[in-house]
Amino acid sequence: MTLLSTAQHLARDTRRDPRSQMMLIMVVVIITAGAAALVAYLLWPTWVARPASAPGRLPVSVGATLFNVPTAAVRRKIQRHSGPQERVDLSFVFPSLEPPDAPKHVTADTIEEKVQPIDRIFLSISAHQDTLPPDKRVRTIYPRYLEQKITSIDDGLTMRAFRDGSPYANEDLFSAGAPSFNARCTRDGLTPGMCLSERRVDGADLTFRFPRSWLSQWRDVANAMDRLTAQMRGPKD
Repeated sequence: MTLLSTAQHLARDTRRDPRSQMMLIMVVVIITAGAAALVAYLLWPTWVARPASAPGRLPVSVGATLFNVPTAAVRRKIQRHSGPQERVDLSFVFPSLEPPDAPKHVTADTIEEKVQPIDRIFLSISAHQDTLPPDKRVRTIYPRYLEQKITSIDDGLTMRAFRDGSPYANEDLFSAGAPSFNARCTRDGLTPGMCLSERRVDGADLTFRFPRSWLSQWRDVANAMDRLTAQMRGPKD
């Protein structure tokens, strides 16, 4: 109101003093600029555009069986989508069972650094295509190729070696009853031995892989596989 009164006063004085006309123009410019700034401030958007983030879990169907898999655990970028898939490959940090961090960038200076021990349990989910169930394979197929000697390892875990010349030569079968545990493991050599443990869930086979050295804590490994299966499969109707 003060500026408007001043402008009106100056308008009356322009007839007597030409300098007042210039002052009036300056006042009008200031009022106009202030109004424009106020409108711009009120209309300026306050939101900030951010890139869309991937969902925490993906509903995927493997062998007509629904699984909710953690997006960050999917190892292959091409598999990071929902819907039907023939196979999904995952990895989890052991023993936390959290998805691993993004891989670090490797340069010429770091590529020859000492290889870190494996701290992950790998899981592949694939359609079984009516093949022999894993538990039946342990009962009916493996015994044909196993040595007769049974070695007690530790805390209820036993080992039987596969015969030389068999399809599973240089591997051993580890078994336990409570909790139920079966794993076929390669022997340590130039590379550390790895174990494979399978189970069937409806139309899909779950194949877990982990270092043979983890057999010293086989109960923790067995419980980890049970937990991962339950977390991704979810409650049954």
